[in-house]
Amino acid sequence: MTTQPILLTAEEINELRKEVGRDTLMGKTIAKNVAQVERFMSLPLEVPGHGDGGSYEHNRHKDNYTYMNIAGRLFLITEEQKYADFVTALLEEYADKYLELGFQVQKNTNPTGRIFHQILNEHGWLLFTSIAYSCVASTMTEAQRQRIIDRIFVPMIEMSIEKYSHRFDHIHNHGVWAVAAVGACAVAIGKPEYLEMAVYGRDPEASSGFLDQVSNLFAPSGYYLEGPYYSRFTIRPLVLLAEVIHRHMPEVDIYNYKNGVVGNTVQALLASAYPNGVFPAMNDASQSMSIADMGVQVAVSIYGAHYSLDDNILGMAKIQDGVWMHPCGLKVSRAYEEASAERTIGMPFWPSVELNEGPDGDKGAQGFVRMQDKNGDVTQLVMNYGQHGMGHGHFDTLGITLFNRGHEVLREYGFARWINVEPKFGGRYLPENPSYARQTIAHNSVTVDETCQNYFDVDRADSVHGLPHFFQVNDDNLKGMSAFANDHHDGFGQQRSVFLLNLDELEAPLLIDLYRVVGEGEHQYDYSHQYDGQIIRTNFEYEAYKELETLGTDHGYQHLWKVAAGEAKETALVSWLQDNSYHTWLGTSSNANGEVIFTRSGANDPSFNLRSEPSFILRSRGESTLFASVVETHGYFNEEFEQSVNARGRVQDIRVLAHNETGSAIEITTQDSIVTMLVSNQADVTESTVNQIIINDKTFNWTGHYSVEVKTQSQETI
Repeated sequence: MTTQPILLTAEEINELRKEVGRDTLMGKTIAKNVAQVERFMSLPLEVPGHGDGGSYEHNRHKDNYTYMNIAGRLFLITEEQKYADFVTALLEEYADKYLELGFQVQKNTNPTGRIFHQILNEHGWLLFTSIAYSCVASTMTEAQRQRIIDRIFVPMIEMSIEKYSHRFDHIHNHGVWAVAAVGACAVAIGKPEYLEMAVYGRDPEASSGFLDQVSNLFAPSGYYLEGPYYSRFTIRPLVLLAEVIHRHMPEVDIYNYKNGVVGNTVQALLASAYPNGVFPAMNDASQSMSIADMGVQVAVSIYGAHYSLDDNILGMAKIQDGVWMHPCGLKVSRAYEEASAERTIGMPFWPSVELNEGPDGDKGAQGFVRMQDKNGDVTQLVMNYGQHGMGHGHFDTLGITLFNRGHEVLREYGFARWINVEPKFGGRYLPENPSYARQTIAHNSVTVDETCQNYFDVDRADSVHGLPHFFQVNDDNLKGMSAFANDHHDGFGQQRSVFLLNLDELEAPLLIDLYRVVGEGEHQYDYSHQYDGQIIRTNFEYEAYKELETLGTDHGYQHLWKVAAGEAKETALVSWLQDNSYHTWLGTSSNANGEVIFTRSGANDPSFNLRSEPSFILRSRGESTLFASVVETHGYFNEEFEQSVNARGRVQDIRVLAHNETGSAIEITTQDSIVTMLVSNQADVTESTVNQIIINDKTFNWTGHYSVEVKTQSQETI
């Protein structure tokens, strides 16, 4: 039976002690943890019974393992016995009660634990408590240790690998938590056979275990197929078990496994964040999860210790204002201290990146394009052209979001869930998550015939993926990406090409968006835009309805109130104010029969589960069509000082010149410039492909994926 800490050596503990009381990232982390644990330890010990997600009982069990985890390491660092006594006393309480609790009543598809309403949370408890136990086991009597092992740890391991073997084997974020918990506990209680099982699986011939998890859930780029929100959730058990394996199974060489997939996934997660540190709410996701999450802090420390300590990683540590209280975090803290003595560590700036998807990187990708304006503000454009994302996936291939000036301009709804708010269906996913939030119409995309991509069939969606067309970001003034989604509706091909363009006359990069849908026969296409703020003006007349009706009857339309609508046969303009900035959208369709519909979510929502959020839709009917639009960010508004500057913007028009199987041609007019953009629609185009379109007897030729020509209004080329 081992009594040694599973993640620290005596030498490493001595080095951590040197940081106590110092004004370093590690010193501040230790001080913060001491203050938090002291406050919690002042409360009476309590091991409550059953409770739903977000209930008092749920939160108390979570607090118990959170502070045991911290207190165990504080005992080693400070050598204060009270921290060990706290962990021991609480574990003895659990040893008294755990087997007497019985399993909770199952209320949905998630299997239950004895402590929590779902086994996922139980695995979190086991992972962090095992680490805490290993830090203080040497202070216990042999009888205390054996009782805790027999009445808590072994029953939990057996529950994981026997009763819930399907979860242990599941290639899913729940599976990562399961194997991490069992693996850490195995080392803590001296059961190496369970660590072997956690790493290689219960059945080496089947898909199971940690190595299969990281091989199948994470692409070579490191992108996690359920999206950044779930990558942030999964990354903590992933890197914790990686560190356990590194220390106790060095022969696996885990940090180099599969070309360094552990490090790649940390980089991929950080590279997906918006400039304000918040992760895009792709797939089922919160709109507020950010790099401040403790799991991300642990991941940054492990990445810095085992891979690279570049200025982006140091910048992340600066934002987090702390590190993981561990030797890995100490390396980052000391590197930051040394670098800060020589220079100012700036904010991290992640370059534009295309993150491939699938175990072999051949299942589409996610594109993240970034561009700075004259004042250093970063505009970020995100497009999804990868995999569906399994049970948490949204049906929004080719959907985009746009971020600048501190907020999402074209927004993601994220999940329909009030997480851990117990009165809202126990904090679980709400019925409106599948009926609205995951539907195509809830995203910035095109919906065909009021249906949903893949007809809301998860199995079908998981069998297809987007097809990357190009991703070109080397030009500081023009960056773009393009992709196809040809298998997501029967009989339809879809292509979206989006760009950020810097023009001297504009305050911020201009979003240029070309969305082409190819089909036979008459169809309805809804080109939707989710925004936030107050409509300022339009260039078309519309009717605001006194009596509201829903936009449709299914596939999310039943949750949208039709608030107003108007014809827009030429270029439509919608401008809105969000926070202190104006945003103006101009859009058109090659069918020239447009209608703009203003909507608001919240219809057919008797429990008020949905957030009330607006959108506008450009509706077009026809066979094949090309939607073309721009979004300009401009001006400034301050209500307190009654200031408004440049409320109208400078872009005046956008026109579709032509589109066919060869390419698409559009023209954008601003106050000073005329921009002509030509984009190849050929899937096999290369940098050397010669393209040609003839428009009104005028021939347009270009080489490669696209061409952009900018002229002044006097026709002088800039």
